[in-house]
Amino acid sequence: MTLAITGKTAIVTGAAHGIGLAITRHFLDRGVHVMCADLDEEKLEAEFGESARMDGPARYFAGDLCQKLTVNNLLSATVDAFERIDILVNAARTFQTSDALDASGEALDQMLTQNMRGALRMSQMTAKRMIALAEKEGRTSGEVGCIVNVSSLAASRTRPETLAYSVACAAQDQATRSLAVALAPHRIRVNAVSFASVMSASLQSALKDNPDWREEIVAGTPLGRIAPASDIVETVQYLASSGAAFVTGQTIQVDGGRSLIDPVRVPAF
Repeated sequence: MTLAITGKTAIVTGAAHGIGLAITRHFLDRGVHVMCADLDEEKLEAEFGESARMDGPARYFAGDLCQKLTVNNLLSATVDAFERIDILVNAARTFQTSDALDASGEALDQMLTQNMRGALRMSQMTAKRMIALAEKEGRTSGEVGCIVNVSSLAASRTRPETLAYSVACAAQDQATRSLAVALAPHRIRVNAVSFASVMSASLQSALKDNPDWREEIVAGTPLGRIAPASDIVETVQYLASSGAAFVTGQTIQVDGGRSLIDPVRVPAF
């Protein structure tokens, strides 16, 4: 099995923080050309500005990826810089608790827009661009591209205070399966990595306000620790590599075993 991804071109969303940043750094260390996308332009400049100015392997694009025009501009910028798109990693996401009895729907709309609809549109538009590039280059065999979504254990856990977030995660997992079937004839694979007990940007922020959560998360995770964001990146690399050439429509848990028992009262991030 080969996990090599050297020489490929990837778009990573949410690249300025947490898991998205860890994935981006990992890809760059392994010889991938990466278009780093995020809303936080200041952080993108701090992390990747030097590489971009030197025409290095990392370029960055700042904008609201929930907007169709912004996504189209991102795809064009990637092709202009690197001439192709092989991998898309949808790592941009946000977390918030909400009142399960709030009938306004504002929290649900926000979570669906930011954590599911944005990733779905990004996947759809990227897949179309991958297909068009393959046709233009006359590639009639071999893989055209792959998509990796970043999801959460919250998709399968019932906690009233995370209703909106959990529904959005569950919707994203279903979108992963549906797109995997729809894009299989076009030789594009779609998979997801679902995490918990991982130090995402959301969990890091939550622990500042709720430091007592750390002990409960550790106690409820069979491997007995909160993993750094870097612990998720090898799984993403596997799904993006030829080692997973016959894997599509799957969601792989990276959670230290928490999904096996999950007695934790703390929301899954």
